[in-house]
Amino acid sequence: MRELPRLYAITDRKKYGDDFLSTLESILKKGVRMVQLREKDLSGKELYELSLKVRELTREYEALLIVNERFDVAVAVSADGVHLPEKSFPPSVVKKLFPQLIVGYSAHSEEGALYAQEEGADYITLGPLFRTSSHPSAKPLGTMKFREIAQKVNIPIYALGGVTWDRVRLCYKNGAYGVAGITMFLQDEDKGSDT
Repeated sequence: MRELPRLYAITDRKKYGDDFLSTLESILKKGVRMVQLREKDLSGKELYELSLKVRELTREYEALLIVNERFDVAVAVSADGVHLPEKSFPPSVVKKLFPQLIVGYSAHSEEGALYAQEEGADYITLGPLFRTSSHPSAKPLGTMKFREIAQKVNIPIYALGGVTWDRVRLCYKNGAYGVAGITMFLQDEDKGSDT
């Protein structure tokens, strides 16, 4: 498995505007080299069709394509991996069925992070680290708890939730391998390459 990039963009068609692929390309132009296609409202067919287009674009920029939960779609479009929500399949099951896939896991607690590691996940998104408008009722972990969890886990952890460009260094300082998000990559065109 190639080394995982530090910047990890998660898609959201509602926030990307009318031209999804152009918006995604502008994010890739910033230096982002890992994209999670997370469009949960699409049917299997719609997701497959969109995934094919995104796969083409990510190949052009030599970026990893991770499909949210749907490992069938990930395999069908030759994506690099799949990202499993907390209540999805165990990572070990997906790894056994599809050893070629990178398998990520959404953790929201120490218990979730340790479970993902034991299950053989290749990386974890951990959050929300800060308060976030996309999940206003979710209690943020905060930097101290994040650091505590990061010290107990030896697979890459991406800080997620309320991460902004001015908080990136703080994330790294507290044990994050990288940063993941939706809106942060839609802002500040020139900041992606120097982080």
